[in-house]
Amino acid sequence: MSTDFQQARLSLGVRLRELRVEGGFTGRQLADRLGWTQSKVSKLENGKQTPTLTDLAAWAEGTERPEAAAELTGRLRGLETQYRSWRRQLAGGYRAVQEAHWVQGRKTRTRRSFDPALIPGLLQTADYARSVLSRYSAIHTAPHDIEAAVQARIGRQDILSDQTRTFRFLVWEGALLARPCSPTVLSTQLDRVAARLGAGHVRVGIVPFEADMNVPAGVGFSIHDDELVITEAWHAEMWLDDPQDVALHVRAWEALERNAVYGPDAHRLILRAKRALGP
Repeated sequence: MSTDFQQARLSLGVRLRELRVEGGFTGRQLADRLGWTQSKVSKLENGKQTPTLTDLAAWAEGTERPEAAAELTGRLRGLETQYRSWRRQLAGGYRAVQEAHWVQGRKTRTRRSFDPALIPGLLQTADYARSVLSRYSAIHTAPHDIEAAVQARIGRQDILSDQTRTFRFLVWEGALLARPCSPTVLSTQLDRVAARLGAGHVRVGIVPFEADMNVPAGVGFSIHDDELVITEAWHAEMWLDDPQDVALHVRAWEALERNAVYGPDAHRLILRAKRALGP
């Protein structure tokens, strides 16, 4: 069993336990209600056993949260494959997606990412994140748990304070100008990015429009410890751990990084983007 699968199963177990506790049941009480052994309840909650769809439907009914069945089903389907369609993932809501990234983030010691269209999630303000997720919800059929997803995304950002980890963000200049939010929200968001321009374990570089590009900007992606790449399209998110796929994205990141500017030069690009917002 892959580590990614196990971590996602642990996350599902946490959610199952949360539903049980919120319903006011002990493990023994829930087991009795469902006609299960207490050990089965324990194994499911601790990620030791993969639930079936029938198990999840019973759990939702047993904890008196039948509406949670669709969310749990979406989480289970997301365990099964590296090709994670948004339709399946978002069946469990936006919060479930954020929690899956939280689990991976805790495993990653060195992260490198490139974002051509949006400010990276780990650098987003709550208002910017809310605007982005709300706009995505307009095209995806999913539970609109936007506030829970925003809180989960912002909660993930505490990992940036861990100086034993390394974060290298590359942002295409177009992401500074794109407006998935109001000008006021974007202005505040740009200030947040500017605050991360210094050298250190968290570093932000900006690829300017004027760069003589070594490779086309392409799509966004993140590289985790040179072992996993997470990238996405409109219809799906891909978690790629094949060494050749990872190596390809490392080469792309290194080529883009050679075009990036840092420090004062990056700050000038942010000021240029702020001026474009007008008074």
